[in-house]
Parts: sequence; structure tokens; C-alpha cells
Amino acid sequence: WPIVYSIDNDKEIYIGETLNAAARLGQHLSTKERQHLKRVRILLDETFNKSVCLDLESHLIRYFHGDGKYKVLNKNSGITDADYFNREQYRKQFESIYEKLLEEGLFTKTIPEIVNSNLFKYSPFKALTSDQQLAVDQILRNLFENDGQTIVVKGEPGTGKTIVAVYIAKLLSDIRASRADDDLAEDEIFAHYFTDNYRQLLTNYKIGFVIPQQSLRKTIQHVFKNTPGLDHKMVMTQFEAGDTDQHFDLLIVDEAHRLQRRANQPSASLNTKYKTINEKLFGEDRDEITQLDWILKKSDHQILLLDKDQRVKPADLDDRAIDAVVSKAETNGSIFSLKSQMRVRAGSGYVNFIRDLISGKKPQPIDFGDYDFRIFDNLGDMRDEILKRDDEHGLSRLVAGYAWDWVSKTDPTNADIVVDGVELYWNRSAVDWVNSPTSRDEVGSIHTIQGYDLNYAGVIIGKDIGYDEQTRKVFFRRENYFDKKGKENNARLGIEFSDKDLLDYVLNVYRVLLTRGVLGTYIYLEDPDLHQVVRDGNLNSQLQQG
Repeated sequence: WPIVYSIDNDKEIYIGETLNAAARLGQHLSTKERQHLKRVRILLDETFNKSVCLDLESHLIRYFHGDGKYKVLNKNSGITDADYFNREQYRKQFESIYEKLLEEGLFTKTIPEIVNSNLFKYSPFKALTSDQQLAVDQILRNLFENDGQTIVVKGEPGTGKTIVAVYIAKLLSDIRASRADDDLAEDEIFAHYFTDNYRQLLTNYKIGFVIPQQSLRKTIQHVFKNTPGLDHKMVMTQFEAGDTDQHFDLLIVDEAHRLQRRANQPSASLNTKYKTINEKLFGEDRDEITQLDWILKKSDHQILLLDKDQRVKPADLDDRAIDAVVSKAETNGSIFSLKSQMRVRAGSGYVNFIRDLISGKKPQPIDFGDYDFRIFDNLGDMRDEILKRDDEHGLSRLVAGYAWDWVSKTDPTNADIVVDGVELYWNRSAVDWVNSPTSRDEVGSIHTIQGYDLNYAGVIIGKDIGYDEQTRKVFFRRENYFDKKGKENNARLGIEFSDKDLLDYVLNVYRVLLTRGVLGTYIYLEDPDLHQVVRDGNLNSQLQQG
């Protein structure tokens, strides 16, 4: 009869499911990898069939990894989220099992605390959607069967590009570390890759994981540090990837649209570094060399996860660079798309809805279901509601476009955002801001939130954009946009960016901000004309008016 068990010591834990506990534990204790584990727990319930046990096993693996007390020794290829008879009723019983394990000290956090943690959200032990499974399988086939191809994974916000990237890194590590006598379930997804042939291909296989944004990079480094088979040193900046003497078999680049072309860097040292890397890799410093060129030069294979509509600075890769690599991937049959909306519960139509909404168009009505979407007339009211949602669900934050100067950076007593008599401050932390102690009372910028998700997002849309009633179009106000790098001309390449050019980047910023909320999104628009057209254009939809 199927049971679920755990084997652990003070630092590591393995979760399993079996029909024969004695035989399975004997197998574990005969292997070098498990002999150091000290304690066994067996979970018994005469109503738990095979499907229930597989589901409980997957839940516990995810929860233990998200809790962070133990390093989870499982592979990630067996994680499931299948439907079965009476699943929701059984999952209520899982909660009582969890509470018992919490009482015994195996967990340190409650389930809501775990679910809201970055370790859980970016865990390689996620159950993949059907299109993610298909993409991962096809990506592995490309890696193993083709030499030197660039793989492109496209997907709108919330389709799980980062999850796929982290999952692949862990899966490749597990295949490389596997053994011929491993007990692998035949119905386990990706079981067909755990063979001698693929293990040999991965011998001494060097993998790097590049993330251009500082905040998300620090978060993924933390995930890798807490995952056996992965190493936080694998996660690096594009400058580190370009400058190292190591050559990679595979470079995975998350948020690849945030790689840059040649432009003025935030510091003189990075400008020098850019020149040095160009000379090191190409023998000369040419202005047309991009950071994507570094990635291609430094690796035999590449996986680029990108979305052109999430570029938020003029220095980000231009259309020419992205279109060239996408076109080549299409020719090679190495481009894959993620479609399922994993973040926003309003569904896949929500992203298109937001695209039209922020552009001043009348969006096509969508069924929001129980998704909490509201437009507020008063910023103070929206702030109060976000604080209530944070009390109820946690991970609810205010975010905004860069329509206010960061004056508190030099004078902490001076508020950055003053609207409707409400005084607010920009984020004090640049790394993992959403979980920082003061984030609840602050406003996050695009640079702290891109790549993250929230339970509820309160989005402040400032006067960096407005609405022209005569042309019926949204326009950009340069004087109200305070991201210096977000509007800087490129003197190096001789490019001056028009207001229309910059409008596209600013709208991308707001599209990213408006697709962070899992359970709900609240909007406040400072420009009265834009507020009115957005509000009037949706009076007949299912939106709530705050």
C-alpha cells in the first residue's frame, strides 16, 4: 500500500513515496548519498492511494525547499500536480499533516509564510504546466542533439520563464549526478533523460546562469545556494560571464531582453570593463558589440528567456539584435513559447487587457473571475487597501513609475511622492526589496520589482504619461520622468531618443508593474485626463471602482 516517508538529519532531507517502505529504505541506506541521514518518518493513511501519495510527496518537497531549514536531496523531475478523485478534500488533510510536522520542528514557517517566500516562488521543485513541460523536453532535445544552437524561450509576464530556467539548471544537474542503479519511476516526467548516454554528455558540463538585474540575481543566488546540485556562484552578471576565463557549455540568460547594447554605464569602472571585455573576446573594442555577443562568444549553447515588451531602458538590446537571434532560432527550430498565465489569476487575456488599458485604448472585456482589479480616485484610499491586503495575505506592495525624483536618497526626511496629501518614499533597499523590513511602507520602482510577483500590487501611474483628448493617444512628458538612465541619449552610438521612443519604454514599465499581482491589482492614475479615459472606458466592464 502506498506511503510517503522522509529521511533526514539536522541539515538535509529526502522525501519519497513507495509501496514497500522497508525495501525502499534499505535501498537508501545502502547508498553513499543517503547513509549519513539519521531519522525516518513514515506517513500512513489507509485512504491514501498512489495518486494522493504522489501529490503529498510533491507538496512536502516544495514546502521543505521553500522553508529553507533543510537542503532537499530530491530530484525535481518527479514533481507532479495532477488532478485525481477528491483531490481538494485530500489536500485539506495535507494541511493537518503539515501542522503535525511543524509541531515536531521539521518546519520553521507556516504555509502562507513559505508560499510568500522567494525560495518557494523560484524553487526548482515546481510542478510545470503542460506547455512548460513541452518546452523543457524540447529544450533538452536541442541541447543534446544539436551543436551550437541558440535556444530562445519567449513568454509574456507571468508565463514562468524564470521557473523554466531554474528548473532546467536543476534537471541537468540531477541527470549529471544520477546513477544507472537509481530507482526512477517509469512514469516520472523526463525519466528518459536519466541514461548513461546523457550522463556522459554532461560530464564536466559547465553551466552559467546570467541575470542582468541586481535584485532578481541576488534572489536566484539564494535559491541556488539552498539547492543541492546547484551553486550560487553559477549565477552571475553579464560582465562576470564576459570577463571570466572559463568557457561555458551552456549559458542560461533570464530576462535576456535586459542585456545591453553599447551605452554609457552607471559607473566609469563599468565603462572600462565593457571595453576590456570587448578587447578580450573580439580582439578590439567595436561599438556594435553587445552584451548578447559576449554570451554567444563565451558559450557553446545558450538559452535566452526574453520578452521584447519588458525592455525598460534605451540601453537595453534594440530590435535589430533581438530580432536577429529570434530569426536564427526560428530557422533552426529552437524557439519555444510559453502561453499559460501562471501569475495573474485573471488569466491569459489580462496581459492584452493591460496593454490596451495603459495605451489609452478601450480594452476588450475579460472575465476577471475572483481577481480583484480596481481603479482608485484617491491615492490614500489605495494605500489603505494595500495595507489591509498585506495584513490578510502578505506580500502586498505599492509600486510606481519613475515619475518622481528620488529626493529622499540625499535627504531621508523629504518625501519622494506627494499626491492627494499622501507622502510616500521610494524603496530604501535595492536588493530583495519586497521582503525587506520597510517595504510595506515604501514604493517600489521597476528596478526592484521586475521578475517578481506580489499577492496584491497597488500601481501608481504618474504624470510621466498623459492623455491627449484631441488625438486620443497617450503621450510622454519628459520633464516628469526621473529615471536618468531611462531617458539618456546614447552619445556613443550617436542616438537621440524622441519622446515617442521613450514613451514605448515607459509603457513597458507600466505593463510590467501592472502584471505583478497574483490575487489583485489596484491602479491610481495621477493625470486627470488619463484617469478619466481609463475609468470611463471600463464602466461597463467588471472592474470595481475604488
